[in-house]
This record gives sequence, C-alpha cells and structure tokens, in this order.
Amino acid sequence: MIRALAAAADAAAFGDKAVQLGAAIRAGLPVPAGFAMSSEQVQATTRGDPIALAALRASCPDGRPWAVRSSAIGEDSGVASFAGTHLSVLGVGGFAAVVEGIRQVYVSGQGPVARAYRARLGLEPTSRMAVVVQELVDADVAGVLFTTNPLTGATERVIEASWGLGEAVVSGLVTPDRYRLTPTGRIVERSLGEKDLRIRCRPCGGTEHVPVSPELIYAPCLNDGQLATLHALAVACDRVFGSSEHDIEFGFRGGAVLLLQRRPITRG
Repeated sequence: MIRALAAAADAAAFGDKAVQLGAAIRAGLPVPAGFAMSSEQVQATTRGDPIALAALRASCPDGRPWAVRSSAIGEDSGVASFAGTHLSVLGVGGFAAVVEGIRQVYVSGQGPVARAYRARLGLEPTSRMAVVVQELVDADVAGVLFTTNPLTGATERVIEASWGLGEAVVSGLVTPDRYRLTPTGRIVERSLGEKDLRIRCRPCGGTEHVPVSPELIYAPCLNDGQLATLHALAVACDRVFGSSEHDIEFGFRGGAVLLLQRRPITRG
C-alpha cells in the first residue's frame, strides 16, 4: 500500500513518522512532498515483487532527488524514537536507486543495533519497516530543534544547526551552532560552533562532503529572523499535535523553513 504523505493516517500500516508528517501537511505546515509505503509494501518491494515495483514506479518519477527514511511501526512514538538506529538514504536519484535505498532502510531495521534497542525497550525483536520517500531539500542550513532541553529537562527551545543538510548535525560530523530560546521565543544563548564542512546533494545523485568557506566556519548560520521562524514552527506543532514537547528536524532553503521530521521527545 502506497499513499501520498498527506493521506498517511494509519500508524499501524505506515508508522508514526509518516503519520505525523501527514498530519503536519494537512494542517498546512511546510513539509516536503512525498509518499508513504506500508510495511507490507516495503517487504514486497525488497523481494522484487513486480506488482509492488510497478506501484512504486508510478509514485516515484525520475528527475528529482529523494530522501528515503525509515518509518518503522512504533518508531517516533511516545515510547521509542529509534533516533540514529535506522538508516536514512539521501540524494537518491532514479528508480533503481530508490529501490536500493528502500532495501537498505529495510535491512537497517533488522540489524544488530536496531535489535539491541528493541530488546532494551522490551519490543518485538523483528522490525516492521515502513518507509517515507520525500523530495530531498538541498538545504542552505539545517538542524534540530528540541522544545525541552535534552540535557537538563528545562522547558526551553534548544536549536543546533549547521550549513547544508542536517546529517552533518545529527551524525556529529561538525560542532554545530547552538541557540537557546525561552518558551516565548526570546534568545538567551548563542554558541557558535566549528562548521568546517557541509553535506550537499551531488548533481549525479547521492550526497557529498565539501569544505565550508573559511569566513563561514565560525559565522552564525541562523539569524534572528530564522530563529523567530523556528519558534513559530514549534508553536504551530503545539497546536497540531496537542503537545509542547517536540524533537524537530528542519531545513532552510532560499529563506523558507521546511519541517523534515517531527517526533515527540522520548526518554528511551
């Protein structure tokens, strides 16, 4: 089963990540377009089932880069985030590469890291891997926003960001800029990191690491207006999800913000 991301509403089929992105789209939040694949559709695709492959080809036109992301059943729920456990494949171009990206994401859900995480939380040992396929935004700046400080538990906005795609931040490849805002959006801290590389899309597909210009390594990557925009995005998520605790991945492209992922903050 494949659905446009905006129509993904069944977490038992498409996983919480897809469902939360679908809810955000329906509420008018700025989420890149894409589609959701049920766990059964993902399994059929990895087996090479011709009907599943035909449905995927109809949903996935060539000529644009895609991000293939895990949306396992139970992932990004209030119980388990699986952050850093399942694979994302970025900059995927062409139908064969999308199929391979789906296979890689599926395999990551069956690997030892994912199994150990599931065992620690008392979950079933085998992952039911659904997938989100989105148009990849080649971001100028990207990062993460927490509405509760992940270190202290304080109710404040903590933002970490760097140049290029957000994988440089979430993978720890750079020391990102760090900003703290009050729940009302007032800036209380700016700490500039060493952002000496960025990840960007390659024209031929995939991503690459490129050096950052020397004058930008220690320059702030977010200005006051962008921080205000992120505060407004968090407030909008409060309204949509009925909660004030969000772990958000975002990107800025051409001055506009995009919501790439939203999950509840979990302690597991």
